[in-house]
Amino acid sequence: MKNILFALLLAPSMALAADNEYELIIKDHQFTPTEIKVPVGKKIKLIVINQDSTPEEFESHSLNREKVIAGNSKATIYVGPLKSGKYKFFGEFHEKTAKGVIIAE
Repeated sequence: MKNILFALLLAPSMALAADNEYELIIKDHQFTPTEIKVPVGKKIKLIVINQDSTPEEFESHSLNREKVIAGNSKATIYVGPLKSGKYKFFGEFHEKTAKGVIIAE
């Protein structure tokens, strides 16, 4: 009975965590999606999946984050809570093609 009660109490927080998780794919030296909308005032989990065989560096001056993601691997980046606004990011190794923005609204 305690396990069921614990699971019922924990379920809402688990669902909430999944709601604030976003995937960002790197393929052909481009980010997909190029625009991610997130809620204001919430911490988010960004899972960056690099499907290219070469590394890429996720970089954002406005988010104060940089992380190298090896080829054919993934990395988790936590950001926020964010104020309302646009937060640009780019691939340090392919700046001309790897670009995107997180919009907090």
